[in-house]
Amino acid sequence: MATPRTDTLTVEVVELIGAVVARYHAEYEQAAAKHSLTGAQARVLGLLTLEPMPMRHLAQKLRCEPSNITGIVDRLASRGLVERRPDPNDRRVKLAAPTKDGVDTARRLRESLDFAREPLAGLSDEERKILRDLLKRMLGEEAPAVP
Repeated sequence: MATPRTDTLTVEVVELIGAVVARYHAEYEQAAAKHSLTGAQARVLGLLTLEPMPMRHLAQKLRCEPSNITGIVDRLASRGLVERRPDPNDRRVKLAAPTKDGVDTARRLRESLDFAREPLAGLSDEERKILRDLLKRMLGEEAPAVP
């Protein structure tokens, strides 16, 4: 078993990551509320604008129970932001997909998130690519090769 790193630099980096996450989370919740959405509803809607997907896939991405996603999708559907449709590859599977209003709401929500944009604007394209690749590496994801 690896010994946890508790050197000063590691502690400082962990604290900074925590501060970034807390600020982003607070702003995201505020932006979602301006659109009469919970943070969870906004996250689901945002994911669905990338691609329609089955509820179980949403649950995996958000690391929560599928029954929670069903309730969130139900509430979004009742507002006309999401619809369920058959998966063209497997008609037994239902996909959650954003409606036009859902896509528009998700776009407005993204545009209102200044926190993530402003600090990143101070970084060059190369610095943002390095940060992206380091974050992906920390999460165990494959980072693209830097050209």
